[in-house]
Amino acid sequence: MGTPVLILGESGSGKSASMRNFTPDQLGIINVNAKPLPFRNKFKPFCSDDYQVIAEVMRKAKTKSIVIDDCQYLMVNEFMRGAKIKNYDKFTDIALNFWALIRTAVYETSEDVIVYFLGHIDRDKNGNEKLKTVGKLMDEKITTEGLFTIVLKTLVQDGHYYFTTQTNGMDTVKSPMGMFESFQIDNDLKMVDDTIRAYYNLTEQKEEASC
Repeated sequence: MGTPVLILGESGSGKSASMRNFTPDQLGIINVNAKPLPFRNKFKPFCSDDYQVIAEVMRKAKTKSIVIDDCQYLMVNEFMRGAKIKNYDKFTDIALNFWALIRTAVYETSEDVIVYFLGHIDRDKNGNEKLKTVGKLMDEKITTEGLFTIVLKTLVQDGHYYFTTQTNGMDTVKSPMGMFESFQIDNDLKMVDDTIRAYYNLTEQKEEASC
């Protein structure tokens, strides 16, 4: 069983940039919208928004860490392709496909694989924050964050970029007791990856080609 991790943040708040300290032999990147990474790199992301293709890439990935960036566009792109279809079944399909992808990350990858879902924040009128989704089914019936044990959120403060590790009472951020030493950590996904592996005693990554 693999470990899914959700990373939330506004556009430009450091989600993609947090991958900067990985090397291509350590991290496989699935780029949903084929956008360039915001730092100099030698990565060769796999670009697709096809759920079945992405699931197969995850199953066959040679790296032990995988990022899906930005994951909410899987739902958005599916919605936009069927925007003129006046049938509420499309929202069921959108929710089912995203739910199934998370389950693929958990049940169809090996126990030393970590899959990071990077996504944007949705904020309600009261200021409560969660993953941005499409339709009410994901929120009302599934509660997406409930499928993750680890949910981190970006924070930009005084020109510095961080992740928060526990909820502020208005968001869905969470992590296991004792995994991180503080409420606020550097937005370094490689450090996060090392910390998770040490906490769960996962096997060390082998230096292999990226997915």
